[in-house]
Amino acid sequence: MIQRIDLRGADRSTVDYRAAVPRADFDVEAAVPAVHAICEAVRTRGVDAIREYSERFDGIVVDDLRIAPAAITRALDELDPDIRAGLEESVRRLRATCANELEQDAVTDLGPGARVTHRKVAIDRVGLYVPGGIAPLVSSVLMNVVPAQTAGVGSIALASPPQKEFGGSVHPTILAACALLGVDEVYAVGGAQAIAMFAYGTGPCARVDLVTGPGNIYTVTAKRLLKGQVGIDSEAGPTEIAILADDTADPAYVAADLISQAEHDPLAASVLVTPSTTLAAAVEAALEDQVAVTKHVERIRTSLSGNQSGIVLVDDLEQGLDVVNAYAAEHLEVQTADASAWAARVRNAGAIFVGPYAPVSLGDYCAGSNHVLPTAGCACHSSGLSVRAFTKSVHVVDYSRDALEEVAGHVVTLADAENLPGHGAAVSVRFRD
Repeated sequence: MIQRIDLRGADRSTVDYRAAVPRADFDVEAAVPAVHAICEAVRTRGVDAIREYSERFDGIVVDDLRIAPAAITRALDELDPDIRAGLEESVRRLRATCANELEQDAVTDLGPGARVTHRKVAIDRVGLYVPGGIAPLVSSVLMNVVPAQTAGVGSIALASPPQKEFGGSVHPTILAACALLGVDEVYAVGGAQAIAMFAYGTGPCARVDLVTGPGNIYTVTAKRLLKGQVGIDSEAGPTEIAILADDTADPAYVAADLISQAEHDPLAASVLVTPSTTLAAAVEAALEDQVAVTKHVERIRTSLSGNQSGIVLVDDLEQGLDVVNAYAAEHLEVQTADASAWAARVRNAGAIFVGPYAPVSLGDYCAGSNHVLPTAGCACHSSGLSVRAFTKSVHVVDYSRDALEEVAGHVVTLADAENLPGHGAAVSVRFRD
């Protein structure tokens, strides 16, 4: 069901571990022409274009793009109490971690009358995208809304695909989560057309400053095309899990965690990195047993048997650590002896889950961490969604006359060195008698 990739004995000074562990084929460039046409149609024809794409892609004509506030409230009233309790606990934990992420203004006094303040300012208006195709990702509502609210964003709009099953409305559980969080601006719009709606300001939806949230290849491509028009969080691809494990790991746990990510998408990547052939064989056997009784067998088998998934055999955990740092997984589990010490040495991962009782699915819902994370190796340079994503930094420069005079000569000299004498003159003019 799952391939083996044997890196034992490789020359560690020359091997390219990132190339050795393949990823799913997720060709954004190939989608550009089709998505460009969608974005242009939304820009030029507005709501009419959105309705046409909803009919084509979602199989339903949507009359009112914006969901009535009463329908949002009603969804929460009708929500299963157990689901509501789970959402409330997830929100409570996420709000606690987000509150600790808030950054204070940093004030630096460089001398008498010379002050620079590094001020954090919330984004004015954001558009949050919540997928609803293969699965209604209600948890993504929380992961987007809570950090935005904590950052102080004043205006939040949310879009999710219209559901034929629910008469063209957004999935009721997603609506209920919006009501729980006090979000009443919700649009039944999916895919690239939703990103274009946010970026251009279409119909009842005013233009936003930032778009966040995961999505399929069309959503990701729209983000790429429109990021000059609007800010984006990232270009997230198919989900992925890597597990660094030794022979102390429970193969049933490892198999279940690999399956949990494979359940998301046929393109999802599930990778085990281990020096233990005994564990590898036991995990292979556990996968056969567990997959056979799962709900989404075909989707999971496709993912696990795909080129993007595999069991990577290494000589030891040191080599395994090099492999997972090169792979830079969206989610990384460390199931080894002394797991905390090995996890502390991980440099590249969207989120790190330590030990046998911190599965990725905990982070998907109730860990207090955020599950909107960098994929496709981008964890080597990018971070997951957080309060910081919904703020921007502004330097406030406050100098007195004496403070400016102290550095005026340096400004004039450096301006002349760049052949920009007007820059220097803008300082020296202030000190002419």
